Amino acid sequence: MRDHDHHRHHATARSSLVLGLAAGAAVLAGPALAHHSFAMFDTTRTLDITGTVQDFQWSNPHAVIWVVADPRPGAGSDTWTIELTSPGNLTRVGWNRHILKEGDKVTAEINPLRDGQHGGALRKVTITATGQVLTSSLTPPPAKPGI
Repeated sequence: MRDHDHHRHHATARSSLVLGLAAGAAVLAGPALAHHSFAMFDTTRTLDITGTVQDFQWSNPHAVIWVVADPRPGAGSDTWTIELTSPGNLTRVGWNRHILKEGDKVTAEINPLRDGQHGGALRKVTITATGQVLTSSLTPPPAKPGI
């Protein structure tokens, strides 16, 4: 291989390696960046969802509660998907994997999804049987306006 061909080959290989690493990093970072965005939640609004825990998933990157809302007059019941922070953060504020069980009656205060689907980000949940209030952050949610 001639000297200038040799240098061109190494430059091309180096460029391919850099582009490959950059593409790999973008593929890995994309879901993480998209996943950790809370832009999908309307933080200017809160809703109270009263119902029964259908499931409680304690897993990374965040825990999830599914609540079957009590039926509204003239309508059926809806299942709400409520997103929390990570189990590590929840542990620091008093949660554990067994704190909510299927069948527990709860009232969850959420920031709803912007698109109107039945879901949201948890602000706090009250377990009806015990009155225990659990938040999903180290600071309690601010009081609702007018309260």
